[in-house]
Amino acid sequence: MSDADTGAVTAVVLCGGEGRRFGGDKTAADLGGTSVLDALLTSLPPDWAVICVGPQRPTSRSGVVWAREDPPGGGPSAGVAAAVSAVRHEVTVVLGGDMPYAAPAAQRLAAHLVSSPASTDAVVGVDGHGHVQPLLAAYRTSALRAALPEQPAGTPMRRLLDGLHLVVDPVPAQASLDIDTPEDLETARHRLDP
Repeated sequence: MSDADTGAVTAVVLCGGEGRRFGGDKTAADLGGTSVLDALLTSLPPDWAVICVGPQRPTSRSGVVWAREDPPGGGPSAGVAAAVSAVRHEVTVVLGGDMPYAAPAAQRLAAHLVSSPASTDAVVGVDGHGHVQPLLAAYRTSALRAALPEQPAGTPMRRLLDGLHLVVDPVPAQASLDIDTPEDLETARHRLDP
């Protein structure tokens, strides 16, 4: 049994964005009777620790720890920096809170990292268009901490990958679907249709 199977994983879920293109908090949008954020959180393995970064709100998942990036709105790297100091596991999975169907891929990426040589710092999802997804990735926590700049606000997440020894792993289109616009939400809702 791998560490990813025994719960030695912390998921850092970034949900502090302003949702300008969406017109508000996209993680609170209704997706089949639950919020986009809860669709993700309740699908993550129950034994994973979860740290959400953003304004605290109620969730269906118990035990969620909340953190806030500094400054608020400082971007994904600032969000990761706010959470990673509280991570106590060797593997950190970083996810966008607007990715309701990412959990199965996240679990597979974590298992892939655990079974990889110690020299592998991260296993990062790559979508069907060949785009690397740093917000759908499993990182060795120590490598992630070391990759963060002293002032992470405004630093693109892709920049953190530059110094890491990483493996890319294809993920299904559904896993990398993120809700940035009302049209994206409709696409996500259609995936719920029988």
